Amino acid sequence: MKLISWNVNGLRSVLRKGFLDYLAREAPDLLCLQETRCEPDDVEPLWLAEYATYWNCAKKKGYAGTALFTRRRPRAVTRGMGRPEHDREGRILTAEFEEFFLVNVYVPNAGRDLARLGYRQQWDRDFLRYLKKLERRKPVICCGDLNVAHTELDLARPRENVGNHGFTPEERAGFAAFLEAGFVDTFREFEKGGGHYTWWSLGRGVRERNIGWRIDYFLISAVLRPRLKAAFIRAEVRGSDHCPVGIELD
Repeated sequence: MKLISWNVNGLRSVLRKGFLDYLAREAPDLLCLQETRCEPDDVEPLWLAEYATYWNCAKKKGYAGTALFTRRRPRAVTRGMGRPEHDREGRILTAEFEEFFLVNVYVPNAGRDLARLGYRQQWDRDFLRYLKKLERRKPVICCGDLNVAHTELDLARPRENVGNHGFTPEERAGFAAFLEAGFVDTFREFEKGGGHYTWWSLGRGVRERNIGWRIDYFLISAVLRPRLKAAFIRAEVRGSDHCPVGIELD
């Protein structure tokens, strides 16, 4: 089973940049999108027939949002984590399948001036509680743009970015709490070195020089680790400032 996650930074935009070709070529069983920034009626007639689609759109049009494309019909789909203060921006989409929960998430950015850092810390705590509550019922796969580089290996210029949004001690500790709670960073199960990134700023030549950050992840419940056969980053796929990431499970 192949699962893919991609922050598309505007689905209507990436549709003009080869998204459907990529979808046909990659052929995932489950595809989670973040930052869709559109309504289903804006784009849904374009999808390949073999995928059912589910959406969680922000109340503010053209902002945030998540979507799921799936070949397998889920038992149920839930939008948000059940907390009104977190659920207005379409950031969480949970699908229940027979053997696991799949949680597609677009985690809030702390902001360039860190104005939203306190909120981000509360989000991390509440989201971890949400995942652990799901995990009491069955294993969890969580994927998406987590908006944090965990360690110095996860960005090209750590010294220059210490304390900047996405690499503050608070955000890094928030991510570490997920690992301490038993979730597995799937990519690090296969690759221990640096130089592997999922987001690059839009500055000239930045992506070509690979001056990036790894802020997109697949986390899984530890009980699923024996089923994990691969974890990968599709850095060559363009169309967004992020690239797709994925895992393969038995």
